[in-house]
Amino acid sequence: MRVVISIGGSVLAPDLDADRVAGHAAAVERLVDEGCEVGAVVGGGGAARDYIGAARSLGANEVQLDQIGIDVTRVNARLLIAALDDRAAPSPAREYEEAGEALRRGDVPVMGGVMPGQTTDAVAAALAEYVDADLLVYATSVDGVFSADPDDDPDAEQYGRLTGAELVDLVAPMSRGAGASAPVDLLAAKLIERSTMRTIVLDGTDPDRIARAVLDGDHTGTDVVPVGCDTDL
Repeated sequence: MRVVISIGGSVLAPDLDADRVAGHAAAVERLVDEGCEVGAVVGGGGAARDYIGAARSLGANEVQLDQIGIDVTRVNARLLIAALDDRAAPSPAREYEEAGEALRRGDVPVMGGVMPGQTTDAVAAALAEYVDADLLVYATSVDGVFSADPDDDPDAEQYGRLTGAELVDLVAPMSRGAGASAPVDLLAAKLIERSTMRTIVLDGTDPDRIARAVLDGDHTGTDVVPVGCDTDL
């Protein structure tokens, strides 16, 4: 199985905890040991928001702010690469072709951001489509796709199973608002719909959940599946 895992920055590095990063690396290594080809994309999380906020106060424009966020995602990517040791390509891939080449030679490519205006949610979806992945996993701090932000709305409904089109319809109004409740961004959702990519959105704060979801289809999050697909992940 070829799988792309998107690890949110707030999941991998909400603080500088080496053990947390090592745990996520161990989950990736377990998948590789089980015969999976794995690519990873890492977000910026709170550190990126802090740098962006400071730079905005200093007068940086939106493209400059995006570039700062990309830099932070690549620093987080380097943390994961360090934990993966010789399993990973030695530096964050800056292009999809570079990541694909690493995957073909048996390395784990790790990416951060790629270009201004594109989040790591979209990078993961684009990488999964580029390498013809069998599965895309979003490891977030929320266990799946909800009708609203479950941290703010205790009555928010969790969706166990969605099509790509349904995901787009759900994410679109969230993306037009504050965006805090969107499980993935709108571009990522549209790429998932276009590619008919089988996708899991789950709570990845415990990295063992990621490995179980990939290897056994065992998770409590949300499956995004192609129209007419009746088999379990």
